[in-house]
Amino acid sequence: MAGFRIHVRAGAKVRRERTDNLDAALAVIERHGRRLEGGASASEEGGHLIRRYEPVQQVVGRVELRGPGRVRAGIDVRGDGSSEAFTGRVRRRVVEQREGESPYEALRRELSG
Repeated sequence: MAGFRIHVRAGAKVRRERTDNLDAALAVIERHGRRLEGGASASEEGGHLIRRYEPVQQVVGRVELRGPGRVRAGIDVRGDGSSEAFTGRVRRRVVEQREGESPYEALRRELSG
């Protein structure tokens, strides 16, 4: 079945969904991403013997999109509740946000254009 697959990762839990078109897939990504942002609350990790990781450096959730034509993209949710869009799978490339644009809007622009 052709279509778009969405994988939602939050800690050790993974949920999978399918949609038939890109607009529906992007709506699912935003819904899950916003929910993950609301629950993000990581604390600093590490310390004396290992590198210290601030909450903004920790990915606490990820929503990935896979689709026809090798479409690979998604949203990383950080420990401080912020998020950023990316494309690619092995070599991830952060999607630059324009002024006043959310990561979800940036991802929509990148995949639609």
